[in-house]
Amino acid sequence: MPKRLRLTRRFPVAMTEDGYRRLKRFSSDAGLDEGEALSFLFENFNSVMNHENLEARLRLFNTELEARKK
Repeated sequence: MPKRLRLTRRFPVAMTEDGYRRLKRFSSDAGLDEGEALSFLFENFNSVMNHENLEARLRLFNTELEARKK
């Protein structure tokens, strides 16, 4: 019997420490591993994201990105 959720893609990911901690907490709360949690978020992206908040947060993140790299 085939698995319902078959993880077929793997890719190297660089994350901030804060982002990784949040992913770990979300996956733990949801009863998923990190890969399953990321799959869930991206498969359901439009229904779990508020478009206006996403745009504002993305602008803020991009303005802070260079300072975070230093």
